Amino acid sequence: MDFEPTEAQRAIAGLAAEVLCGEDPWKELARSGLLSLAVPTGLGGDGYGIAEVAVLLTEIGRRGMYLPALGTLAGGMLPVARWGDQALQAELLPAAAAGELILTAAVREPGGSQHTQIGDGTVTGLKVGVPYAATSGRILVSAVNGVALIDPHGEGVTLARTPTVSGEPEYTVRLDHAPVTATLNGAARRFLTAGACALADGALAGALQLTRDHVATRRQFGRPLAEFQAVSQQVADVYIASRTLHLITLSACWRLSIGDDNSKTGETGEKDADGELDIAAWWVTEEAPRSVMTCHHLHGGVGVDISYPLHRFSSLIADLSRSLGGASVH
Repeated sequence: MDFEPTEAQRAIAGLAAEVLCGEDPWKELARSGLLSLAVPTGLGGDGYGIAEVAVLLTEIGRRGMYLPALGTLAGGMLPVARWGDQALQAELLPAAAAGELILTAAVREPGGSQHTQIGDGTVTGLKVGVPYAATSGRILVSAVNGVALIDPHGEGVTLARTPTVSGEPEYTVRLDHAPVTATLNGAARRFLTAGACALADGALAGALQLTRDHVATRRQFGRPLAEFQAVSQQVADVYIASRTLHLITLSACWRLSIGDDNSKTGETGEKDADGELDIAAWWVTEEAPRSVMTCHHLHGGVGVDISYPLHRFSSLIADLSRSLGGASVH
């Protein structure tokens, strides 16, 4: 694999850096066309896949922003573009690309096993950790026999908000013969996992940059903190963790995109990415939280001040780590 970004990926990162500085980043992403990355060209989009979407998610994470991007782009638009028929794509993707429709995915269940079933036009099961469920237009529900799309405010659907570190909305979703509006012959989990790793990759890189700037300018005993060997060693450890997470996330997204190119039906190609996705998820759940705590430590008292932006990165990583099931799962 070539780890160098393509021209398109560099353009996506550059444009994202510009528009994410606006007053309403979500609307700016829509206006700039960045929410159209995964929309097929026949519907006015760019026809890109997980590799390009991951670039955008990384830039969002790098700025510690809380947006419905992970669920909408990775959990919703990519699976619909990958497995949805033309009618479903036309119904959902243009509205999502315009920022008018939020999508999300429900893939986790208590205990980690899948028990949710689709049958007779309905779906029954219990899902946890579903982001933005109450404000989404459709939830993609992972089941043992496919993916069901449901209306979160329809019959048979009960939403219960659950706490997060960041304060971002997340829900437990109980489904009792909830009507299914459409089904997909695939799995949203892999795209969602890859997207979560990309978001965490950006968040850890953002925390590292903030920390490097702090120790380079903060003086103690008449010297910048960065000149103390113990400080520089800890910054180096965070750098190694950040770069490793970045490279394994790139590799996982590349594997997933190769599967997408080589397998147009079912999941055969995507399964080749499972190994890399597990490794990337382990780095998010084990090394990223430890590294961002080092960043807090190197900041001293300012590192626990909520008026300082570091907590946004650590809170985002904490929520992503939990959403991936923790390190032991991987």
